[in-house]
Amino acid sequence: MDKFHEMRAFVTVVDTGSFVRAADALNLSTTAMSRLVGDLESRLGTRLLHRTTRKLSLTQEGEVFYERCKRLLDGVEEAEAELTAHSGEAIGQLRINVPVTFGLLHLAPLWPAFMTLHPKVVLDITLADRLVDLVDEGYDLAVRIARLQASSLVSRRLISTRLILCASPEYLRRAGTPQHPSELAQHSVIAYALLSTGDQWDFEGPQGPVSVKVSPRMRTNSGDTCCAAAVQHQGVVLQPSFLVGTHLASGALVEVLPQYRSIELGVYVVYPTRKHLTPKVRALIDFLVDAFRMRAWPA
Repeated sequence: MDKFHEMRAFVTVVDTGSFVRAADALNLSTTAMSRLVGDLESRLGTRLLHRTTRKLSLTQEGEVFYERCKRLLDGVEEAEAELTAHSGEAIGQLRINVPVTFGLLHLAPLWPAFMTLHPKVVLDITLADRLVDLVDEGYDLAVRIARLQASSLVSRRLISTRLILCASPEYLRRAGTPQHPSELAQHSVIAYALLSTGDQWDFEGPQGPVSVKVSPRMRTNSGDTCCAAAVQHQGVVLQPSFLVGTHLASGALVEVLPQYRSIELGVYVVYPTRKHLTPKVRALIDFLVDAFRMRAWPA
């Protein structure tokens, strides 16, 4: 039991980056945390952490031991969760990855309700737009906005969103309203850097598919930044309906070339496997599916 406490203390110190935060996480004193890690190093006969007044870092031996301890502790948590599966009670930590803007706008308001429904679940939510590896990085599930390709992951569709071409009325008065996607090459374009097609924007028009190569005046990996520039009359953006919907409703932005529809994307919850799905994961999946059942954005 002492070994387990030492390993848990060590892993928590590494994960949180300090003895103080680790002590808070485990509801222990900083002195107790330091003693547990010190006892572990003494028992192993090697230093696991480099300690300075500014930061902590792992020694080479510490890196190897941390990975082993992390897998072991995760396995203990999974085993406990499986034992509770027969009762259907959601319990334990849930590691979740979600896109930044979607997470802030449409998921952040939901977490308190889930926590109220499942008080024994601890949420660990990371907001990032990069494509994380759920298995290698230890996530239980993720929310992704994409046209999903075939993969080993299991997915549930929550809702759809469409990329909408839009600009402010003031910008269109100044620069003119394009009548065909090809004219976008002559317009000021605010581009989303993580768009899967890059600077090629694809549309489905009355005469079939149309693609245009744009030359962005500004490029950013933040959809919010794209919209902020567009609202301030700086150019044309191609952004998802879940993000520009409020701007369209207020009139700050208007849809451009509505007869040319761009890409439709699905919003999915994805997870590694259906096998041995723990109650905490199933509870969150069902909660999200239900929460988005009645949602709608501009089509």
